[in-house]
Amino acid sequence: MMTPRLKERLQRVLGRPQRPIARPTALKLAMLGGVLLLLGLLACFVDRSPNLAHLRVSVLSASERGNYYAIVNALAAEAKQQKGRITNVASAGSVENLARLVAGRTACDVHFALVQDGIPWPTGSSLELIGRLSKAESLVFLGRDADRIKELPDLRGMRIGIGPIGSGTEHVVRQVLAPLVALDLTLSTQRLDEQFVQLERGELDLGAMVIDEDAQRLVEAVRDRQLQLLNLPHADALARRLPFARVGWIRAGQYDPVRLLPGEDKHVLQIDTLIIGNRCARWSVTQAFLTVLATVVPDFVRHNRDTPNRTGLPLASAARSYFNSEGPDIVGLYMPWVVDLMPTARWIQLIVGVTLLNNAMAAWHQFRLWRIDAKRVRIESAMLHLFGPGVTVGEIAEMPPRDQHHTSEGRAQLDTIMEQLIALSERCRRQSLSMLVPMGQEMAYRYQEALMADLLYALRAFRERLGP
Repeated sequence: MMTPRLKERLQRVLGRPQRPIARPTALKLAMLGGVLLLLGLLACFVDRSPNLAHLRVSVLSASERGNYYAIVNALAAEAKQQKGRITNVASAGSVENLARLVAGRTACDVHFALVQDGIPWPTGSSLELIGRLSKAESLVFLGRDADRIKELPDLRGMRIGIGPIGSGTEHVVRQVLAPLVALDLTLSTQRLDEQFVQLERGELDLGAMVIDEDAQRLVEAVRDRQLQLLNLPHADALARRLPFARVGWIRAGQYDPVRLLPGEDKHVLQIDTLIIGNRCARWSVTQAFLTVLATVVPDFVRHNRDTPNRTGLPLASAARSYFNSEGPDIVGLYMPWVVDLMPTARWIQLIVGVTLLNNAMAAWHQFRLWRIDAKRVRIESAMLHLFGPGVTVGEIAEMPPRDQHHTSEGRAQLDTIMEQLIALSERCRRQSLSMLVPMGQEMAYRYQEALMADLLYALRAFRERLGP
């Protein structure tokens, strides 16, 4: 006779419902609903006429008469046409811009700044490079008698103005003139307007400024104030000591071709203008700002893609993506908030990862299902010794016991087969409720359970007829 434990397990297997409402299935349905809801929200929030309305930034420039201020004004005008807003914040120059960027990291009241290359970066700051303007500025020296200076020793004992205290001009000029300490130069700091006045009065021999070579202030100084541009002697030797500087030219007659001002080609040092960020702007906002820059400066993307970053600052990830793709992120263009959560490349990686995971789960599910079926077939094969080949499940349920079934070995073998079927059925039920089973594939397990339940029913009926 069957043991009570075997009877209990048989009752549990044969008496349970074949299609229960399982918790993992409900969880899968909830997940599917969440995905569909997310797709619906994405469809609702897609901007079918993309613009830069999400661009709201403040940019530090320089004095209101300076070139930086004019550049940011041009950017602001372009952003306004595309429904964006760029606030032009005047400042004393590059050094102040860096300090205010770092200080503004907490409140995020400023986002970007135009900064002259060669300025030392604050230690421990979170600044990053956004890009560089394709047109460099020039370090020029102006004076009433600058044309008579042919060699570096001609500078001996001269009085040189180097711009306002803390300005980028002051910082760069001190580096350029550092090797000339033997010439006993007298350096002084003053605002550019005061510097021009002192040059006209002869109180200064030379005045330095870092400025766009076509800036109106420089044109007026040469053409109207009749100040001469210094042809910097041995400019290449001075530039090679400074990794951020290179030699450039201001051509003869560039400011007045009739009067030939300047009278000859002039060597100057050229210094890049950098756009620096403090990580306050989101990914989509940074790319929108780059779009404005690329519109105002047509070769901005090409120049930044082809120019190595030797500033010592990390290139912003949004800028790197923009330059590599030669344009804005297409997802960020239509759904800026999506790339703010995670860049498009990461979304693609996530989708690919989820797809691979689903494929791996489906493969593991198929493997486990195959193992269950193989185990069931082996159990059925063991029944051939008891009932002979070709016997069906229905025949077993009605078959009268033979002498070999009444032996202790026959009874033990029958009980073992039933126990194996019960264990396999319980294993099949557990695996069917696993999250590894793709939605809708539970029926393959239900089919296996039904086959085992039918066989167990027939074996139980046959075992009851054997008696104790």
